[in-house]
Formats: sequence, structure tokens, C-alpha cells
Amino acid sequence: MELPFLIIPSIIFLFILHGIYHYRKSRLPPGPVGLPIIGNLLELGPKPHESLAKLAQKHGPFMTIRLGSITSVVASTPDAAREILQRKDEACSGRPIRDAATAIENLEAAILWMSPNETWRAMRKALNMYLTNQQKLDALNDLRQNVVDGTLEFLRQSARKKVAVDIGKLACTVALNQLSNTILSQNVTSYESDNIKGFKMTIETVMEVLGKFSIADIFPVLKPLDPQHIRRQAKAAFDWMDEVIEGFVSERVKHRESKLPMFGDMLDSLLEYSQENEAKFNLIHIKALLGDLFIAGTDTVSNTVTWTMTELFLNPDVLLRVREEINQIVGKDGKVKEAKILSLPYLHAVIKETMRLHSPAPLLAPHKTETEVQLGNYIVPANTQILVNSWAISRDPSYWESPSLFMPERFLRNKIDYKGQHFEFIPFGSGRRRCPGMPIACRMVSLIVASFVYHFDWKLPHAKEEMDMNDIFGLSMQKATPLVATPIPLK
Repeated sequence: MELPFLIIPSIIFLFILHGIYHYRKSRLPPGPVGLPIIGNLLELGPKPHESLAKLAQKHGPFMTIRLGSITSVVASTPDAAREILQRKDEACSGRPIRDAATAIENLEAAILWMSPNETWRAMRKALNMYLTNQQKLDALNDLRQNVVDGTLEFLRQSARKKVAVDIGKLACTVALNQLSNTILSQNVTSYESDNIKGFKMTIETVMEVLGKFSIADIFPVLKPLDPQHIRRQAKAAFDWMDEVIEGFVSERVKHRESKLPMFGDMLDSLLEYSQENEAKFNLIHIKALLGDLFIAGTDTVSNTVTWTMTELFLNPDVLLRVREEINQIVGKDGKVKEAKILSLPYLHAVIKETMRLHSPAPLLAPHKTETEVQLGNYIVPANTQILVNSWAISRDPSYWESPSLFMPERFLRNKIDYKGQHFEFIPFGSGRRRCPGMPIACRMVSLIVASFVYHFDWKLPHAKEEMDMNDIFGLSMQKATPLVATPIPLK
């Protein structure tokens, strides 16, 4: 009769020993306790980057959260980000595949979700050779300039008609055409065309659904049901873009097979590169890469332009100072040129401050530990999701004076840039997973903003105090309501 009384304490003792062993083996950072089954899901709310920032104030720079079956470690300070993205970059360079991403037809060729393997390195090398190195950017700046010039003429026509424009939609159009001219030697859309709606909706949908915390990810048993229809939305968006890209690539392949003169653009270069490296880089990779460029590149540029113009409208003294700085370098031809604006300190301070307050990626695209790794004083097991809260980092009062205020002057007093070496400001990430399109995105944003400010004043349909500053959480930070204003020509 005494046996059951001996077994029960023994079982309890073994569970305690197992718990102690597991804790010593993994030693995850502290975090909120959460509820059974769902974990900390209810604590995230509609804006997880803000909720996680508040939780980190209590639980520390490294924090563990549990969402159903997923355990994540969240980094919320510059030092914590440096540990992950620089010191332990190799061990933390994996990617967890979200359910929405499985809607991509050739997911294994998508650079954002690919492990840093030989194919990934080949794709990054191709991007650097044919798009983002300084020599290539300088050689192609006339293409970007021509797109902006066409946009200015459209704005002059809108001004004559006294018609307001959606600046986010316009910036999306400009970014798409700047990229398509670089890649394909042609415009792919216009502000007034029907297909700009398709491009814009596709890009916004992809960035929103990929950033969501999906129930299907948290409880994998529900993946076949797609309970929030996230994968269905993602598939419709990715399929639309795939069809567009397929048309461009197929047309170019036929052109080359007909022995017609080459265009000498990025697509020609990628096709040449694929012939030399077919084993690790082929047509599937080219199509996937172009889709990533059109979606991620356009989204980053259009969102940053929208938020920058929003902040300038809210701060007219800053807008005037930017305009005065541009006036000093434009010259007699009265034309804003990319080469001239690369060294304008106040313009770039304004853009940096905008990205600090309105992070292009509030939570950097998730990382995953490839092996067991020590982060700070903690041991994190392999295959653990890692989230870097760049929104919290860029508003950390330990590093930023009055962090919630728009103060471009702060970037005139320091040498902080967005290249991933200053971990208090990492809008494009850092390390091997840093956004590869950063160099061209920064040039595009600078040229568009400078042109809009130099050539036009802008009339809002309401008082600036009524500006809606709400955002929509996703992989990027989209403005919740369109920024609409009427251009008034200055020059």
C-alpha cells in the first residue's frame, strides 16, 4: 500500500530534475509567463512592436515570448541587436518559414527566406554586381532621373488642374518605374493606369500578411485550414506578381533567342550570369529575385517617401530648411540631380530621422538560430526564432534624447548612418542578412523627396494638426490613411 506514495513523489522529483536539466541546457532569457496553450499571444495586440517594447522594459534586453508552439527570443536594445547581428551573426542567420511564405511558388529560390547557402551567396553576388555597387548605381542614375522628370511633369499638370494626388501612390509609381527601368529598360505603370492598383495592392498585401503573427504558425496543426485566410491572401498576391514577372522574363528570353540587340540592363546581365552559373542560379532564381526587388524595393521607398513628406508637412520649418539646402546646390539649370543631393547633410538627416520614427521594418524579418548559441548570459537552442525589435531600439531613451520627437538635427551632431554598423539605428538590419537593396533605396528616396520639395509647395485638404499618424503593422510600417495633397509649382 505504500508503493503509490513512493511513486508519486519520485515522479514529481524526476520532473523537477528534468526541468532543472532543461533550464541549464537552454537557459532561455526571462519573459512574461503567459497563458496555457496560447502563451503570450494576447499580450501582443495589433501592434506587436509596441507591445514587445513595453514588455522588454520589464523583462530585459533579451526576452523570451511563447506563442503557442513557437518560442521566440526578442532583442530590444542596441547591444542585444549587436550580439545577434554581428557577434553571433553566423549562428543566428537562419530563417523560420512562415505559413504565408509557403504561398510563394518557388519558395526555395526566394532570397528573403533562403538559408545562407551557396545559392543565396550567388544571388547576393549578382545583386551587388548588377544593381547595388556604387559604380553601377552611378552608371544607371540617368534612368532614375528620367522617371522623376516624368513625374514632375505629371505633378505640374495636376497643379494646373488643382487636383490633389495621393503621395504614397505616386511614390509607389515612381519607385516601380525607377526599378523597372534599371531592370527592364521600360516603365511598367503610371499613376493613372489600372495596373498601379494591382501593383500597390499586391505589395501592401504581401508586406502585411508576412508580418502578421499567424494562428497557423502558432498552432501548426491548423495550417491545412488556413483559419485567417492569410495564406490565401498571400497566394493571390504572389501569383499576381509571378504572372507579371513571367511575362517580362519570357519576352526577354525570346528577344535574346531572336539574336536581337541586347538592352544592357540588369535583366540581360542576370541572364548572362545564369548561363555562367546555371547550377546555382537559373531562370527560377531570376524570377524570384525580380519579384523580391519589385515588392521589397518599392515598399521601402514608397513608405519612406510617404512618411518623410508627412513629417515635412507637420514641420514646415524643417521643410523650408531642406528646400534652402537644395537651392544652394541645384545650379542654373534648376534641376535636382541625384549626384548633387548625395552630400546634402540636412536632407539626409531628415530621411534618417523619418526612418528612426517610422521604421521600414519595425521587427526585422525573423532570424532563426542554426545551432545552439549563447546570447548574453543565456543559452538559446537551435531552431529558435529570433526577433529584433528595431522600432524599440530606435526609440531607446538610453541612446536617443526625446526619442518620440521629430528632431533631424540629432543626425547632424553624430555620424550615425543606416549601413548596419551603428546598432542604435538599423532600419535595414545588419550582418549577412542586411537588406541588400539599401544603397539603391536610399538614393531613390533622396531624389524623390528632394524633387518634391524643391519644385512644389503642397496644400493639405485639412489642417496639419488633423493629420492621421496611425500605421499598419506588417513587415513594413505602412501609413494607415493615404497622404493626399495638392501640388503648387515653385519652379
